[in-house]
Amino acid sequence: MKKFIAINGSPRRNGNTAQLLNEAIRGAADAGAETELVNLYALNFKGCTSCFYCKLKSKPHGTCAMKDDLTPVLEKLKTADAVVFGTPIYFMNLSAGMLAFIERFFFSNYIYSAEIPTVFPKKLPSAYFYTMNMTEQHFAQLGMAKKVGVYERTAKNILQVAPKILHAFNTVQFNDYSKYESSIFNPEAKIAHREKTFAQTCAEAYEIGRALIAEN
Repeated sequence: MKKFIAINGSPRRNGNTAQLLNEAIRGAADAGAETELVNLYALNFKGCTSCFYCKLKSKPHGTCAMKDDLTPVLEKLKTADAVVFGTPIYFMNLSAGMLAFIERFFFSNYIYSAEIPTVFPKKLPSAYFYTMNMTEQHFAQLGMAKKVGVYERTAKNILQVAPKILHAFNTVQFNDYSKYESSIFNPEAKIAHREKTFAQTCAEAYEIGRALIAEN
């Protein structure tokens, strides 16, 4: 049975990012995969410490020397058949948890070789799911496609397959906006946007999950 892993880089286990990942999981399961959701913020780990163990000629490449809650996740990814990275956009970047994960995952499988940049043992189809307060217009104006494109190109180089991409723009953060200082937002407009678009975005997440397994 094929293995599908979804990585939740949001601190919220039931928020927008998690909902999209669960739809992808449902699609992968319907395609016949064994699935797993990893909530990064439930794990005790940190980012790369630049020890360069993974670059030593005397050691097997592709292994991070750090031992913590992320270690078994990194090992599972070596036998996975597809993976989805889900993250909110915070301060115009991926979440801190997702960045720390990416440092550990990608850097340990990247080597400074003129012949081949990756030692990841197989081609691994992947996807990035981005959720954000930004509208699609703001995303374009701020050059976000170029910024997150760095991580997308890294996934292509290390995992040897270009990732699929899904955006959820102008998401709803709070159940009750009146409880929080949030005057820069129009709660009614955001809720209306969610009601108009989020079901379709969930359907796209489902199809991506299904396709990552069915096409593999």
